[in-house]
Amino acid sequence: MGIIVYLDTVLIPFSLFLMVGYHAYLWHSFKNKPSQTTIGINALRRKGWFLDIKEGDDKKGMLAVQSLRNAQMATIFTASVAILINLSVAALTNNTYISSHLLSNPFFGLQVGRISVLKFGSASLFLLVSFLCSSMALGFLVEANFLLNIFDDFSSSPTYVQTVFERGFLLSLIGNRVLCITFPLLIWLLGPVPVALSSVALVWGLYELDFYGKCGRETCINSLT
Repeated sequence: MGIIVYLDTVLIPFSLFLMVGYHAYLWHSFKNKPSQTTIGINALRRKGWFLDIKEGDDKKGMLAVQSLRNAQMATIFTASVAILINLSVAALTNNTYISSHLLSNPFFGLQVGRISVLKFGSASLFLLVSFLCSSMALGFLVEANFLLNIFDDFSSSPTYVQTVFERGFLLSLIGNRVLCITFPLLIWLLGPVPVALSSVALVWGLYELDFYGKCGRETCINSLT
């Protein structure tokens, strides 16, 4: 029974290392071999799409505005979910002492004061970071949307517009991924074992999403060329 109580000191660092290490590997692959990741291939597609918009086709310009609007809606959704969960965590923290007897079983891990503060505080911190990144992404996407509609200024400084464009999508991706990492931390309230299992499942699901298979990668590269 004593081993179960101290699983927090083993499984929680393992879960965090697994999730952070995976995203470090993803970033390394994106910077060095972008064609192996969906993020890199999508970035290459956006670059080609951006160059098509530069030609000044009204139909493509309207499509660009609609696509940016969809990206803005997804970013707003991520920010809204992050702040709502953060408010829920704050409300739950206020009643932690009252409901602590419900989690008295050793399977739920350590329930001392400092550990409880760490559980709620880490989840709240990640949620606030997700909200901040999503809010900044929304600002960049709104500015990119505005600049895409000013064709004279757009044609004179395409590099700046493309930089704003890519920063918006990158910050949106970071906000979304930080929100995904927050869910295993929220499950920490149910004990360290569910955290480890959920983090492994999260990394497996994200790997399937972020990396193409050999056949899929060749198909995407051929479509880009």
